[in-house]
Amino acid sequence: MKIEILTIFPEFFDSPLRVGNIKKALDKGAVEIKVHNLRDYSTDKHKKVDDYPYGGGTGMIFRIEPIYRALEALSTPKTWRVLLSPQGRLWRQDVVKEYLNREHIILICGRYKGVDERVREHLVDDEISVGDYVLSGGEPAALVIIDSLVRLLPGVIGDIGSALTDSFVDELLDAPHYTRPVEFMGWKVPEVLLSGDHGRIEKWRKEKRKERTELWKRRRRQELGWKI
Repeated sequence: MKIEILTIFPEFFDSPLRVGNIKKALDKGAVEIKVHNLRDYSTDKHKKVDDYPYGGGTGMIFRIEPIYRALEALSTPKTWRVLLSPQGRLWRQDVVKEYLNREHIILICGRYKGVDERVREHLVDDEISVGDYVLSGGEPAALVIIDSLVRLLPGVIGDIGSALTDSFVDELLDAPHYTRPVEFMGWKVPEVLLSGDHGRIEKWRKEKRKERTELWKRRRRQELGWKI
């Protein structure tokens, strides 16, 4: 997999790409990640990439020309071009699995008030949001996407079985987990996990996954103002 990032702050990615599973994936050759400064594709003598919005209003808008030139230079017939924005489809685990089939992804990190609408209408293949909130730019969202992808690439996680039981992999949240000590401050590990009875343990975990998921769904419906 090859992932390229368009940003006006390439230094944002210096440290995150050197730690954890992202570094491991890069070291193993499971992924290639390149960060591009969008200003390099500006023809303005001051390397500006933004301008005032037509029709007035506050904030600055990313111009279409630098983004177009960058995509023209970096894209191949297999490229999947993604704009990161609040109105995109939600980045969920099923979308993560969908993206694992992409060979070449370009992530466009917006800033300021937004991006010229013609980028969305004519230059990208998908639009992704990592949640219903606003970030200063698309850079943190790009890292969320990259991390959630590379950890599932072959050879990155030592025990892939651990990833296959993560929350949302099969529409359910993960079960509770405990480790040593058996008791701390009077708080005990559930007896069933100490029983050695793998059948009982598996049944308990399935029940807890369903219970957690139902509570999560209720909470989400309440947060969104839906009737339970």
